[in-house]
Amino acid sequence: MLEQLTTRIQAWASRLAGRGTLSAKEIDEALAQVRVALLEADVHHAVVEQALDRIKARAAETKVAESISAGDRMATLVGEELARLLGERQHPLKLSPQPPTVIMLVGLQGSGKTTTAGKLARLLKRQGRRVLLVAADPRRPAAVEQLQTIGRQLLIDVAGEPSEQDAVALCRRAIERAQARATEIVIIDTAGRLQIDDALMAEATAIKQAVSPQEVWLVVDAMMGQEAVATAQAFSSAVGVTGVVMTKLDGDARGGALLSIRAVTGLPVTYIGTGEKSEALELFHPDRMASRILGRGDLQSLMERVAALDASKESGKSAAAALQRGGLTLEEFRKQLSHMNTLGSVAELLAMVPGAGKLAGALPEGAAEQQMTRASAIIDSMTLQERRRPELLNGRRRQRIAKGSGTSVQEINQLMRQFQDAQRMMKQVGGRGGRDGLRRLMGK
Repeated sequence: MLEQLTTRIQAWASRLAGRGTLSAKEIDEALAQVRVALLEADVHHAVVEQALDRIKARAAETKVAESISAGDRMATLVGEELARLLGERQHPLKLSPQPPTVIMLVGLQGSGKTTTAGKLARLLKRQGRRVLLVAADPRRPAAVEQLQTIGRQLLIDVAGEPSEQDAVALCRRAIERAQARATEIVIIDTAGRLQIDDALMAEATAIKQAVSPQEVWLVVDAMMGQEAVATAQAFSSAVGVTGVVMTKLDGDARGGALLSIRAVTGLPVTYIGTGEKSEALELFHPDRMASRILGRGDLQSLMERVAALDASKESGKSAAAALQRGGLTLEEFRKQLSHMNTLGSVAELLAMVPGAGKLAGALPEGAAEQQMTRASAIIDSMTLQERRRPELLNGRRRQRIAKGSGTSVQEINQLMRQFQDAQRMMKQVGGRGGRDGLRRLMGK
């Protein structure tokens, strides 16, 4: 996410790294480069100028310790200002002392409200909460059916019928239903429009007055740029918004909306959508995002993502068991590829590792994911016996597997070399100390 801005900021920081001193002229030149990076990222011009004024003032009044170069200090100041623009601290969900806690999602059509409602419901359910989804968008064709489908996939209850036209009455009944069933969280997916109009605002206001939600979160598309900021201002003024959920940050968003919306509207970003999968919704941490933009990674979020996987403990146990058996099978290798894929794109994961962000930019788009998909297809085309005894894979068998998986014999040979490398690595840590360490690492 925000690749273009990250690349420019990292290049700027690299040029300053290790510089012992910076003159006033050099500071101005450095900040001019930051200005260009932020403006090209579509950050609101007033926000940019105010941010640069604060950085310049702090740079002038701050004494640099002997152990820290002036260049590194400037990079730190920019990072702190980015975190300030993004909101400085994470804003957790406000829970009602008397359940249910009601979250009302508002926004324009196409911003991703319904998908976000499902992602949020999944996340809260995984935290042990009882959740009710409310399909309060009677006008958009198939909106109710879409949320009902999401609810069935996640095994989450959904209130609403396609024939229901009174969204306010529907929301009232949903709250009563939640109270009767001791439901902890109610998520209301309200109607949207292609553009802001009085009818949209009036309906949203009426629903808010009827159910008194603890949170009113505006869902905006990061691809909208500064239009997202204008949308936030309009909804905040007409309805009263407590936070923003920004979607599609995995796309070609330049980052301007994310960096501007808090400074212009005062509204905190609560969650960000980072992909199409149901698990691709993250709590927004301003300091971590600033660290990513500076190329310093975000290991904490990466570890949380690993820990959140349902399959992670199972994966760790099976990998540790493979060590105890003295080897790694192709079946286990296939499982590990699958678990890696659920963590996110390779480029996204690399961006979370300090110093590895540049590697993500060097990868052809989707190349690593395509390679994992081909590897999985190859292993799936093998018989059970072949997966357990890869030494059986002679030339004739490899030709059959290549035809069945839509790949080539050369790709199968390459995969087998990678598998053999993985086997050797497993054996190298196969001593007792290595096994114990791997079990602890993988959660057994």
